Amino acid sequence: MTTPVKELGARSQAASRALALASTEEKNKALEICATLLVERSDELLAANAQDLSVAADQGMGPTPLDRLRLTPERIESMAAGLRQVATLPDPIGEVLDGVRRPNGLEIERVRVPLGVVAVIYENRPNVTCDAAGICIKSGNAALLRGSSTAQHSNLFIAATLQAGLAQTSLPVDSVLLVEDQSHEEAIALMQLTDFVDCLIPRGGPDLISSIRQNATVPVIIDGDGNCHVYVDQAADLDEALAIVVNSKTNRPGVCNAAESLVVHESVADTFLPLVTAELAKSGVEMRGDEKARARVEMTAACDDDFAREFLDLTMSVVVVSDLTQAIAHINHYGTGHTEAIVTSDLDAARRFTREIDAAAVIVNASTRFTDGERFGFGAEIGISTQKLHARGPMGLRELTTYKYLIWGTGQVVS
Repeated sequence: MTTPVKELGARSQAASRALALASTEEKNKALEICATLLVERSDELLAANAQDLSVAADQGMGPTPLDRLRLTPERIESMAAGLRQVATLPDPIGEVLDGVRRPNGLEIERVRVPLGVVAVIYENRPNVTCDAAGICIKSGNAALLRGSSTAQHSNLFIAATLQAGLAQTSLPVDSVLLVEDQSHEEAIALMQLTDFVDCLIPRGGPDLISSIRQNATVPVIIDGDGNCHVYVDQAADLDEALAIVVNSKTNRPGVCNAAESLVVHESVADTFLPLVTAELAKSGVEMRGDEKARARVEMTAACDDDFAREFLDLTMSVVVVSDLTQAIAHINHYGTGHTEAIVTSDLDAARRFTREIDAAAVIVNASTRFTDGERFGFGAEIGISTQKLHARGPMGLRELTTYKYLIWGTGQVVS
């Protein structure tokens, strides 16, 4: 019998209060132990994951979501490495952000503290169970996690392993709890657990985000779609642009920082589009272009929805623009505020692009795949926020904190 989500919320809240008082050393030790256990139990975890993969394949899951679901020895090692990396990062808790001494002698400090209970609802990727738990523990938050039914065996095993690691430390075992009930009703209950959940982070597709927007009453940080663009400017080094576009699209097409849309300046389109289309075809990428793109290279006609879509697959929209102004307008219209990149040797164009593009991350002359908490040096991120409050971009330790004011007096009273 599964534990009701309300009970899990109460246990998470109790754990969060103990975690908030834990020392950096205690949290780091717990992360190291959990990382070691994950690797030691990798054969069992792979067996659990194989059950999920078998069921998903029988149900007709496609190759891209299957890849997100799949664990390998290398991916398990990467999960463990993420925990160890988080352990090496500076602890944000207790950091004095600023302070002032008032004329009446009061000393006021603003100090960083944990959020409390961080709930995460996510789809398909069992590594999120580990990543979210690790970053929550280091930032002093309890992690209340709900994965998808497709990854249930994997998630259960990972959560149990992390709890076994916590049991060897002074931290509460309930610092990491997994919602086992996969019913729609319990998912809604988690979204509305206002007495216990301080922040909810959804990681999934449009249906999940829509459900969160309709039903959640707890504070939410949206880990949104990644319709990421690469704009190849008239001043681009085309060899460099080719490498960046191919990497952005094909390195891992099923993740949110993969490029979904290609924007090309018309002055280089005659040369660049045949090159990039041929190179992407080697990886099986289908190009869907506007009229100007199709006039240069044979490809599928793109509809308006294609320009706005996060494919998460080997498909890419293409548009040819007359200038930088049109490129920026296209990207700001169709983009999701995740990551946008420009390839150019024109510093003025790069500066204008970074200034005018409205996105959490704007990249000059590099792959969109670099928008990632680990690659930013944050450790295992808990998500990438496409909203503007209170976190934006890769959410690391500091994004899982808030602050409180400490006021030190010597007997002052209000007159």
